[in-house]
Amino acid sequence: QVQLVESGGGLVQAGGSLKLSCAASGGPFTNYVMGWFRQAPGKEREEVARINWNGGSTVYADSVKGRFTISRDYLARTMYLQMDSLKPEDTAVYYCAASQYYRNTGLFDYWGQGTQVTVSS
Repeated sequence: QVQLVESGGGLVQAGGSLKLSCAASGGPFTNYVMGWFRQAPGKEREEVARINWNGGSTVYADSVKGRFTISRDYLARTMYLQMDSLKPEDTAVYYCAASQYYRNTGLFDYWGQGTQVTVSS
């Protein structure tokens, strides 16, 4: 059973940085796609970034391009989200997710519990 545990959230001032981590267990994660999502109060959940676990190719939402960087440590089974130049509109609960059959379904099957990121103005 795949389990995902996020950490690294917190309170930061606008313009600051945070790095989120997502520890994954229960793999192997061969051919998985992993991603970061966020949900702000009163808004729908949105995909922030995703990464191919094998090759490391990445995709970003337009709202975070140039500010956020997704990466993974293949051996440590940990995914990261480096968030720089944070804005108040980045405030949300951030979730990591994993998909075994993303190429076929486009869906994420496993989710972490979420970590709160709050950016003050």
